[in-house]
Amino acid sequence: MVFPFAKEQAVFVPGPSGQLEAMIHAPDDEGVFSERRAIAIICHPHPQHGGTMDNKVVTTLMRVYRDLGIAVVRFNFRGVGRSEGQFDNAIGEQDDLLAMVAWLNQQFPDAPLLLTGFSFGSSIAAQVSYEVARLLHLALIAPPVERYPYARNGKFNCPLCVVQGGKDERVVASGVYDWAASLQSDVELIRYPEAGHFFHGYLTALKVDLSAAIERQLTEVV
Repeated sequence: MVFPFAKEQAVFVPGPSGQLEAMIHAPDDEGVFSERRAIAIICHPHPQHGGTMDNKVVTTLMRVYRDLGIAVVRFNFRGVGRSEGQFDNAIGEQDDLLAMVAWLNQQFPDAPLLLTGFSFGSSIAAQVSYEVARLLHLALIAPPVERYPYARNGKFNCPLCVVQGGKDERVVASGVYDWAASLQSDVELIRYPEAGHFFHGYLTALKVDLSAAIERQLTEVV
């Protein structure tokens, strides 16, 4: 796969409610997965609570994938930043993500994909994951499993990482732990007992630990 974009480039992608603002990041050619030429899409937290693609957890996730040699797209859901449209209660936002997937499939027809999301964005990534061909991996960061849909029949179609802080002020951590343990999937749970919802003071550890988990799981994908 020839990467036709700059090292970091702003793009606008046609979406169901108008253009979607996105940033695409070239992979590190020295990353362990640089030969795979895979692409990760990152979904940001709740639009009505200040969530954007520039959130610090989102940009940390971008560096996780980029440094592993995986190209990255982070984007704003409808009504956020320069993306057109209005918030649609986690329904239209799924269509936004599907539009991003369709656009990437046009740009890179044979590239495998990875999905990840933080908080609200993790539910969007989880629900759409069932509709994505060539999906290698799913990562859910601080998933509010008590408020949004996630796994169908308790199972995902690809390896999964879940990251959760024990002192999350917005998500019930024990509920996430129990939910992850109940899944009939290849799942790796990363816990930070003292971390809050935004992982203040833990972003460096998150990058290191999630990178290692993704590397372990992707190495096992044939």
